[in-house]
Amino acid sequence: MTFADIPNQSAVKALLRQSVQRQHVAHAQLFRGQEGGAALALALAYAQFLNCEARAADADDSCGHCPACTKIAKLAHPDLNFIMPVTTTKTVAKDAVSSKFMAEWRAFVLDNPYQGLNDWMQHIGAENKQGNISKDEAVQILKLVSLKAFEARFKIVIVWLPELMHPAAANAVLKLLEEPPPATIFLLVSHAPEQLLPTIISRVQPVVVRPFSEDDLTAYLRDAYHVPEVKARQVAQLAEGSLGAAIASRDANADHDYFEFFAKWMRQCYSQKAADIIKQSEEFQKLGRENQKELLSYSLGLLRKVLLFGIDPKFVPHLANGEQQFVTGFAKFVTSRNADLLTKELTDAHYHIERNANAKMVFVDSSLRLGGFLKA
Repeated sequence: MTFADIPNQSAVKALLRQSVQRQHVAHAQLFRGQEGGAALALALAYAQFLNCEARAADADDSCGHCPACTKIAKLAHPDLNFIMPVTTTKTVAKDAVSSKFMAEWRAFVLDNPYQGLNDWMQHIGAENKQGNISKDEAVQILKLVSLKAFEARFKIVIVWLPELMHPAAANAVLKLLEEPPPATIFLLVSHAPEQLLPTIISRVQPVVVRPFSEDDLTAYLRDAYHVPEVKARQVAQLAEGSLGAAIASRDANADHDYFEFFAKWMRQCYSQKAADIIKQSEEFQKLGRENQKELLSYSLGLLRKVLLFGIDPKFVPHLANGEQQFVTGFAKFVTSRNADLLTKELTDAHYHIERNANAKMVFVDSSLRLGGFLKA
């Protein structure tokens, strides 16, 4: 993977490039970011950049064509090693360690490097078991770094989700960080760094990976997966910075236009025409529970945009073409006086739907309340 394959993240990419160009590569680095973010992808691109054989001194990216780049891109380079949470499965009935799952790991990451722990557990057939980096992994880690690099400049060890390390494994990693083997670089990729041992955190250089912006997600879905702009924008709003979540749900609701539904709903709430509200409640019910929840989540996100737009349009610089006119008009009715009430009502509706309340009843009740708040 190259830096160019990852949407935006320009500040982090520049930081990583400079560390190599200035020959200030820390032996242990902690890529910290949310699940579904770019942390793992950046660690992979950085590993390829470090060991690229044809990279010029001032290059901004790995060449992507030399033998090292080709092998790393396939996750098959002998000096690129991985430690990740695993558990026993039907194919690995005992002594579950990372090395026994490398074929599954390569397929998993090459398919989509923005996935999370639950996706990985499902991929290996863990059923309801929880994965961790077990105490047996401690011995494997020590063996892994006991040998010099085979052919690359650096031996690289990527530890995915180190917060799930058994204390024995954590202590093994700590010992290696305190006395690092020569030409060996540890890249820890964490979604919850606060759960790591303070002694580990004190010995790594932090690399903060920020969530993707809504525009990043929209552009990626549009360009990489040919999702229509309007639908890509709606999916991006729901994903909350997670590219993994955006990719996973890109096709889930292709037939549902949440913006159109929300705009129509708010007009009916304000008019308080019972017959129209009941009719739309039937449409709401047909969506199904998961889509109902996503619609309400989308509604909360759009409501926040409306409030910010009313305070100052500069706070919402990017609006889809179809949203601009509606948000401009609706901002007159969403103010600091009723924003909390409107938000709470939508949040409560989401809560009740999640707990299998009657969808039509929830919709009608919320519609009447929302109408009253909009006129307050």
